[in-house]
Amino acid sequence: MTPKTLKDLTLLDRFLFDQTMENTEAHEAMLQIILGQDDLKLLTHAQTEKELRTAPWLRSIRLDVYSLDQARTVYNTEMQAKQRDDLVKRSRYYQSLIDSSLLEPGTISFNKLNNTCIIMITPFDLFGENRYVYSFIPCCRQDKDLEINDGAVRIFLNTRGTNDHEVSEELRDYLHYVENPSDELVEKSGSQRLKTIHYYVKQIKASEEMGVRYMQKLEEEILMKQRAEAEGRAVGLAEGRAEGMIEGIQQGILSSAKNLIRTTGMSAAQALLAIGISQENLEEYIALLEK
Repeated sequence: MTPKTLKDLTLLDRFLFDQTMENTEAHEAMLQIILGQDDLKLLTHAQTEKELRTAPWLRSIRLDVYSLDQARTVYNTEMQAKQRDDLVKRSRYYQSLIDSSLLEPGTISFNKLNNTCIIMITPFDLFGENRYVYSFIPCCRQDKDLEINDGAVRIFLNTRGTNDHEVSEELRDYLHYVENPSDELVEKSGSQRLKTIHYYVKQIKASEEMGVRYMQKLEEEILMKQRAEAEGRAVGLAEGRAEGMIEGIQQGILSSAKNLIRTTGMSAAQALLAIGISQENLEEYIALLEK
């Protein structure tokens, strides 16, 4: 399957979602829309692909977007494009590992645990009720009005909900935008926060450096897949297809470098560094340019 180009990505694609949420304004705007909190301000810059592990021999996790607000509430926002049957328990495991990282050794009171909010955004209805939002806070089975109030919230968002009258218009527009990041949708919405998110999405898609980063990311993923196939059941056809995709990605990088050399007079090394090639890979790409 031919990989998407950067301009064809939506927020369902992890690369575009992570890169957009690394901008504090965009991340704040998204959380304000989802939680309905106009005054929410982030205390820290968002961390993308943050890895958590309690012990070397236990399963680690890699969080899409991790951040902390001024009230020291921890947010983990996950974009889940593919439907799986383990997402609820996955959110439970994420909750446990996040909690395990919040208290310093020697802390006496567990009341010092931060409040946490795990948000999972999906283009499918995980619970089959046609809702845009499913929010979970533990409550008593014998008295549904009695909540445990331990500071942990899990929210599952469905971009294809139908209960329009039960959610804010802004949240509904954002969830539609996740699958369709278009100028028309943003203009029709009129949401200033959605315009902020769209501004950063357009910047990323127009950036040549981001284009190179995206191609490098694709190359890494293809190489990992190729390696796994070789270790398991080496399928010659699949490997050849992966090699062809990598070659196409490398050609895109070389084309960008040649364009910079031609228009600015940069050396090969300067051009490659300018578009994001690391020092580690510099000699390889210079050799490819010389060919």
